[in-house]
Amino acid sequence: MSKIKYVIGDATRPIGEGKKIIVHCSNDKGYWAKGFVLSLSKRWSAPEEFYRSTPIKDLILGNVQIVEVEKNIIVANMIGQHDIKYSPDGQPPIRYNAIRTALTAVNKLAVKIGATVHCPRFGAGLAGGNWSEIEKIIKEVVTVDVTIYDLK
Repeated sequence: MSKIKYVIGDATRPIGEGKKIIVHCSNDKGYWAKGFVLSLSKRWSAPEEFYRSTPIKDLILGNVQIVEVEKNIIVANMIGQHDIKYSPDGQPPIRYNAIRTALTAVNKLAVKIGATVHCPRFGAGLAGGNWSEIEKIIKEVVTVDVTIYDLK
């Protein structure tokens, strides 16, 4: 089981030593225009370029795009939300099973390369997810240390 630490800070500037994987939630429709992705794009162009160059049909829920942005920093674009708006029956875009699948793959990579995981409270903003549910998934599937960043 991972140790989760909450800090005030910017997830695009992960703290600590060693290799780091920054995870966040992306949608399956090719929209990269609001939320944490704007901070990512200000810092590095590669995660957005990789996402936008992917055909929509390949933005499959549960998939992860791995993009190395610096020597010891990887960004993981997790495809964890369906569309960008609530469905007519009120279901938010977040898909918890997709988050679970994507985080499992991220954890496997983190263990393999000896990395820690860093993230904002992904999936709980524009995707409409419940943070306590997302945190529960993190605790269930991530075995490396996790740092969660809240902006001031």
